Amino acid sequence: MGRYVARRLLQMIPVFIGTTLLIFLMVYALPGDPVRGLFGDKGADPAVLRSLRHQYGLDQPVLVQYWHYMKGMILHLDFGTQIASGRPVTEILGEAFPVTLRLAGFAFAIEAVLGIVLGVVSGMRAGKAADTIILFVTLLLISVPVFVLGYILQTVFAFQLNLLEPSVSDSTDFSQLLLPAIVLASASLAYVARLTRTSVAENMRADFMRTAIAKGLPRRRVIGVHLMRNSLIPVVTFLGTDLGALMGGAIVTEGIFNIHGVGGTIYQSIVRREGTTLVGLVTILVLVYLFASLIVDLLYAVLDPRIRYA
Repeated sequence: MGRYVARRLLQMIPVFIGTTLLIFLMVYALPGDPVRGLFGDKGADPAVLRSLRHQYGLDQPVLVQYWHYMKGMILHLDFGTQIASGRPVTEILGEAFPVTLRLAGFAFAIEAVLGIVLGVVSGMRAGKAADTIILFVTLLLISVPVFVLGYILQTVFAFQLNLLEPSVSDSTDFSQLLLPAIVLASASLAYVARLTRTSVAENMRADFMRTAIAKGLPRRRVIGVHLMRNSLIPVVTFLGTDLGALMGGAIVTEGIFNIHGVGGTIYQSIVRREGTTLVGLVTILVLVYLFASLIVDLLYAVLDPRIRYA
């Protein structure tokens, strides 16, 4: 197992370099000039523009800029400086990421727990009324766009029933994050439930399940050990990749509920063409994806003892 972990960590290095380079090239290929944008519609002295471009390294070739970016990030954890405000990008990341991490973590917990429970209930009662209802509800969640669902839940539970807050004023208060977390987790929850349902229904007809039941094993052990461990492998794969997607895909949800996190920061960075800020944010998301993928691969061996990473 140790050799496998070391090999996977080494494989992450070229993947990380390749993805960050691609993102860096795409961001700096966007039209517009962030330095000229500082002056708005007013004209600026060309000498001042040249001085600012030199100060932020924007007068150098893009590959040279990427080299300086990677060197500063790896050696000093320096993601550069935001041009509009002059603040270090690490300071902006320190403000935005904890907010989105709490929101995405809350949504991930709702998605995993509720999705797996609904999937198991549906799979064990395939073809019955409970299965039909769950399939209908999950299909509805998949079909309704996030911004529509967000406004519906906000209107019903916040403005009409007054049960929850319509917007988030304190991101450390999980009661205020409940509604946006449900909205953010809705589509992924539906996919987890349907994926779990398919896997459970298929394994219910497997030979090892018939053998376990014929041996007279307790129902709790048959379901909890034999059924669940084999059924959760595809679900764990989806959950592992979805954690990064929840953090990066929170732009609409954060906008609806006035949450100042990664989503809003990414949107503002694109509008203002703040390449340094945008690359820094996406770099962290790439790291989240890579380590989540590593954890998923390690969980395979825990769920299925037939898998060996020797």
